[in-house]
Amino acid sequence: MPKLEVIHENNDYLVVNKAAGLISEKSPYEAVTVETQVLNHLLKSKQKPYIGVIHRLDRVTSGVLILAKKKSILVEFNTLFSSRKVQKTYVAIVKNKPAKNKGNLVNFLIKNNKEKRADIVQSKSKTSLNCMLSYQVIGKNNFGYVLEIKPKTGRFHQIRAQLANIGLPIIGDEKYGSDQEYFPLSICLHAWKLTYEVSGSRDSQTFEAPLPNNDFWIFKSI
Repeated sequence: MPKLEVIHENNDYLVVNKAAGLISEKSPYEAVTVETQVLNHLLKSKQKPYIGVIHRLDRVTSGVLILAKKKSILVEFNTLFSSRKVQKTYVAIVKNKPAKNKGNLVNFLIKNNKEKRADIVQSKSKTSLNCMLSYQVIGKNNFGYVLEIKPKTGRFHQIRAQLANIGLPIIGDEKYGSDQEYFPLSICLHAWKLTYEVSGSRDSQTFEAPLPNNDFWIFKSI
């Protein structure tokens, strides 16, 4: 089981590089989650630590994740997220070359609870949600093309579904049509950076999670 990788820690929150294969929140069905890893870490210095799960990443996704150490910080970050003052930047690897080196994707998405996936639909409905992202090709290797992705909305599986919808399923993501193998319980999607606006100032703070340490993530920038 992967060890907890701490990127930054202060009195208010903890920033970690989540390992693919783990879910974010504690669960009665999972022996180890990111939240339980963080709890064990904090118990070394505090008897009854508080942990607030601010946001989540899919089990199969790795990357930067922030957890609050105070209830007030959880509330503060929830406000930042809801007011879209947090920008996430992902990196994904796809097999096929995109038709354009950069672009914006705007779709309608429906959460398919039965199959635990997101479906892109052609028109707006009572059950659909709009989803938007921008992407840019930043690299290439023998496995495919490396995309930098900035979601403008935070919908369930939106990056995976929107890329698959234009013929670019993420490597290893069989649920969305990839025919290439990756590592178990993992796909080539990494939450690379997270930037948020510091309350009461014009400053911003950025945290970056190192890319996974395997051959898929060794690429030539373009």
